[in-house]
Amino acid sequence: MQLTDTWMIRINSNQDLLKRGQWVNLTFTFGIENTDYLFQIINGKVNSIKKRVILTKSGVFRIHGKSVSWEKHWLKKPPRDYHDIFAMLAKKIIILEGDLTPFIQNLQYFKDLIASNRTSND
Repeated sequence: MQLTDTWMIRINSNQDLLKRGQWVNLTFTFGIENTDYLFQIINGKVNSIKKRVILTKSGVFRIHGKSVSWEKHWLKKPPRDYHDIFAMLAKKIIILEGDLTPFIQNLQYFKDLIASNRTSND
């Protein structure tokens, strides 16, 4: 099973997260190094996570960082500055671009969605 499959299962099995995102219907781009993934979300449920192969395909917004940054964010107990998306933004560890309106309107949903890929052990 690939990372994206495991992540999608974690997201879609979290009933609190799905309820929080019940009004979210969009595609966003999530980048790790030079690889982008398109997350298609329908009513808070991740319908698909696909590697972006056509550069003109994109999401409403894009969140991007280095693999080492995401690895630190996804630790069970992330270090300071890696524990939260906004802390990472403030330290310029990650980049957020595009139409940020749906991101801000559903901030806790997206923070929890991304953090749901955290490991269960250190």
